Amino acid sequence: MWTIDDCISYAMQNNITLQKSRLRLQTASEEVRASKGALLPTVNANTSQNLGYRPWQDNGMTTVTNGQVNTKVNKTYYNGSYGLNAQWTVWNGNKNYNNLRLSRLSEQQAELSVEEQANTIQERISQLFVQCLYLHEAIGVSQASLETSQKNENRGKEMVEVGKMSKADLAQLTAQRASDEYGVVEAQSQLATCKLQLKQLLELTGDQEFDIAIPPNTDEDALVAIPALQTVYEQALATRPEIDNKRLAIKSSDLSLAVAKAGWLPTLSVSGGFTSSTNSLANNGWGDQMKTNTNMSAGLTLSIPIFDGWQTRSSVNRAKISQQQAQLDLLDEQKTLYQTIEDYWLNATTNQQKFRAATTTVESEQQSYDLLNEKFSLGLTNIIELLQGKDKLLAAQQNQLQSKYLTLLNLQMLRFYSGQY
Repeated sequence: MWTIDDCISYAMQNNITLQKSRLRLQTASEEVRASKGALLPTVNANTSQNLGYRPWQDNGMTTVTNGQVNTKVNKTYYNGSYGLNAQWTVWNGNKNYNNLRLSRLSEQQAELSVEEQANTIQERISQLFVQCLYLHEAIGVSQASLETSQKNENRGKEMVEVGKMSKADLAQLTAQRASDEYGVVEAQSQLATCKLQLKQLLELTGDQEFDIAIPPNTDEDALVAIPALQTVYEQALATRPEIDNKRLAIKSSDLSLAVAKAGWLPTLSVSGGFTSSTNSLANNGWGDQMKTNTNMSAGLTLSIPIFDGWQTRSSVNRAKISQQQAQLDLLDEQKTLYQTIEDYWLNATTNQQKFRAATTTVESEQQSYDLLNEKFSLGLTNIIELLQGKDKLLAAQQNQLQSKYLTLLNLQMLRFYSGQY
């Protein structure tokens, strides 16, 4: 048996959509590392080895050995070059530093996106779980109605046998019993569908057993005090990740504007290098050539932008537009959050009032039906009045059940948005 806490805990570990969000967070973390690396100097080593051939070479190296002159013509030769270069951007209008800060903000936003996805899954699980609880209790109401219909049908058969009821009236009782049987099957089908949706949300495979644990809910749970709308909204503003994400988006847009403006500023970089080369045709050895041909260099490079075809201006204007868009996105998210909470609060308040009224109605309709049942047994009322009384009782019970679980669901959502997980 799965409790709602079991469902949420399992989904937080196994839901595929949530796992994808965590992978995007890991990607954002790698972007932070890459941005840190951009602040460091770059060092590159290189070497080149070349083999050459001179087919028409006639002159060569002449040596005298024991009075004998020897001439050696080398048509094949090789040479090598070796280098080590380093470069470091000292200053580029703080572009690299701002890019690092942007990466860190993106990482925080990715983390908040994971929380948003987790919240969405938890909300959906809560909705499905409460719906399953409602359907489970609805089956009990339908079964109780069916039992009553079966008793009425059996009593009707007895009355037909003694001549106190017509077969036409008995047919109505039989039709009522059949209708209630259909209602039980329909409620069971809806519960099975609800459990299937919850199972799919948990990423459970078809061969895994799944059933929900029925908590000892009482009517008093639906009659608790509803928190104030403004209180829930203020708590949500301080805790909801989607709001924090939009606030970070504003900071990110500010940094993006600073990065764009850096295109108007000069760039200063430091470079240094070491090179050397060797050649097989040289008279000295490889080590001597490396020393003789060594060349070291160091320098500063200052790049001053003069005209870039209005590219920087266009980037700055786009960054300003994004900045305004981020501010409007925050306002829109705050408005959406308030509307969502307001809907939950209004539904909780309305359905709680309906539940109180429905409870009174059920008590009244139950008493009325009991009296009709007694009168029917005594032959003081007809079958139509009995069935009408039963329909009114069933409708009142269904209204009571529906308003109760809608109240419980909306109360749960209010607690969820106020940070009470």
